[in-house]
Amino acid sequence: MLDKLYLYRFELFLSSQIAILFGSLFVPGNFFEIVISPLLFIANLGAGILLISKKRKLMWLFIALLMVLGIIFGIGLGDNESNRSLSFLNMTTYFLFYGIVTLEIIKQILKAKVVNKNVIFGLISGYISLGFISFFICLSIEMTYPGSFKGLAATFDQPQLFTERLMYYSYITLMTIGYGEIVPITSLAQKAAILIGMMGQFYLVILTAIIVGKYINQDK
Repeated sequence: MLDKLYLYRFELFLSSQIAILFGSLFVPGNFFEIVISPLLFIANLGAGILLISKKRKLMWLFIALLMVLGIIFGIGLGDNESNRSLSFLNMTTYFLFYGIVTLEIIKQILKAKVVNKNVIFGLISGYISLGFISFFICLSIEMTYPGSFKGLAATFDQPQLFTERLMYYSYITLMTIGYGEIVPITSLAQKAAILIGMMGQFYLVILTAIIVGKYINQDK
């Protein structure tokens, strides 16, 4: 069963990522951010376990992370204050997960001898994972030093607006679009913006170019 699911690991991982990014379009309100979004992140971590299931040590690490997130989610439903006090542990867990899984995705698609749909899905999901890493970097900065980003127009008491706008800023910066309605105003936030933009460019210029080159040679 696991071997059959492994063939669709990139599709499952990418599907859960898309649900996280655009689920609020179908389930608006704080209910999505408080209940649905954490569940989708946990589902994404479960898909990540499948993605690295060939590496047993990493798989057990991800299972441990999944258990930690499940405990944090359960506590958060019952006590908002406890949820806030555990927010940094929550972000650290996600950051560790997306950091490891992004590296693993890159390794798998670089090792692929044939560029097929799995490689394409993996390439897309790796880029989206970079966006999540960027989001957690910005979120940790804003929570540690409130007011680091001008234009969020939301507070921690409005989780839906706050996380959506910070997620939006992270991806806009990753893609180097930069509309300018949200601006990093502290030195740490500005350095984070530079790092995020560089990550996005390096991924597109180097990794995507390698895959395109493989596809062209394969076609020939």
